[in-house]
Amino acid sequence: MKYIKDYKDGDRVFDIYFCKYKSSAVTKNGKNYDNVILQDKTGTVDAKIWDPNNAGIAEFDAGDYIEVYGDVTVFNGALQVNVKRVRLCNEGEYDEGEYMPVSKKNIDDMYSQLLKIIGTIENEYLKTLLNKFFVEDEEFIKAFKKSSAAKTVHHGFIGGLLEHTLSVTRLCDYYCKSYPILKRDLLLTAAMLHDMGKVREISAFPINDYTDEGQFLGHIVMGSEMIGEKVRDIAGFPKMLEMELKHCIIAHHGEYEFGSPKKPAIVEAMALNLADNTDAKMETFTELLESTTERGWLGYNRFFESNVRMSE
Repeated sequence: MKYIKDYKDGDRVFDIYFCKYKSSAVTKNGKNYDNVILQDKTGTVDAKIWDPNNAGIAEFDAGDYIEVYGDVTVFNGALQVNVKRVRLCNEGEYDEGEYMPVSKKNIDDMYSQLLKIIGTIENEYLKTLLNKFFVEDEEFIKAFKKSSAAKTVHHGFIGGLLEHTLSVTRLCDYYCKSYPILKRDLLLTAAMLHDMGKVREISAFPINDYTDEGQFLGHIVMGSEMIGEKVRDIAGFPKMLEMELKHCIIAHHGEYEFGSPKKPAIVEAMALNLADNTDAKMETFTELLESTTERGWLGYNRFFESNVRMSE
């Protein structure tokens, strides 16, 4: 299979791709054509079907897997595929893992590492809570393994939520070794649960977009609610411990303008905010550098509010 990231001007395309988007349009001369976005696990590319009524263009829609025959050209400085023929593919002709962005790390291995950390939690209430999510709740486990951590900014791929959660938890574990004032059980529990609301906030691939619940409430509120749902089933769960844990969740973005209902009021919430911000920024920079072959200055980046550079 020829991956989209390897396309060059003048290439001939004859492979199966996921149709992420399709719409009909009309040229200035009144001629109908279709705008299409093709996707594989390496990225997306714009495509045009200039003769959609051609007998070689099968009926298809966004969300379908299609076999595409066409040519790669450059238009306005960007690669584009001029599609000549399209065939609608049947289930079994393609491997979904080739078309959706997936973590480079083994998902089952990462999950096993997370479970090992849960095994080190000493507080019986917090360990019971973690087990209710990560060991007993099969629906949650399935969603957590497949979810992305974001729509676009960082870890926007299958397994991204798990990868981000594990990284944040490891950072928090390091903080605990360096700053003994931190309550390890509370901080690591908060780290493992801090973004779990994203399993409800963002729909699964191939859509990977905000759900209605996500638009109305957001993952911070939903995560706090999910903790409350499980805590009600744990007899004797200390009320103060529940509030401290929920506070870590709702304060983990650190600032009101970044979506936190509260600013960190306990040291564990501050540590979680720092770990979350560190991993998010490092992954964003990593994805930025891996997406280009250019060297030197790469231009202004809105997320970092800076002109960024590839190190020599």
